[in-house]
Amino acid sequence: EVVEYVKEIEKESHKNIPIIAAGGIWDSKDIQKFLNLGATGVQMATRFVTTLECDASNEFKNAYLKATEKDIKIINSPVGMPGRAIYNQFMKQTEKEKCKVEKCYKCIKTCSVSNIPYCITKALINAVKGNMEKALVFCGSNVGKAKEIISVHQLMQELTEELI
Repeated sequence: EVVEYVKEIEKESHKNIPIIAAGGIWDSKDIQKFLNLGATGVQMATRFVTTLECDASNEFKNAYLKATEKDIKIINSPVGMPGRAIYNQFMKQTEKEKCKVEKCYKCIKTCSVSNIPYCITKALINAVKGNMEKALVFCGSNVGKAKEIISVHQLMQELTEELI
């Protein structure tokens, strides 16, 4: 349905419009499924967090490795958009009481500093740096499948070995 719609728009506009599938893509079978449905390519994020080359802290990567399906929660972020996150101690704490916002980074217009339970920018920086006690850890739906830290080369070999 989406592919047909895009083809109509391409015909009308005389432009090539790539379709990039994203969300819940874990392995070569998932990639192949979306390519077979007409996608031009796929976008993957969670799989690349647990690679040696990812510049996130080891604590951040370990949060992915330890996560199970029951640790994941869809949250309403302070900037007004939903997101999937690891429901950690920081998330539990911010549900009970607001964190003091010491600096506004003016990251997005939909954020109202006086009404937010925490600063999303600061919480994301804390996550990447490894300060997990004050971290928001966004993740994909398949984060519970992450079991080891491997190289991007190994991951790409795994993802492409069964593709035609």
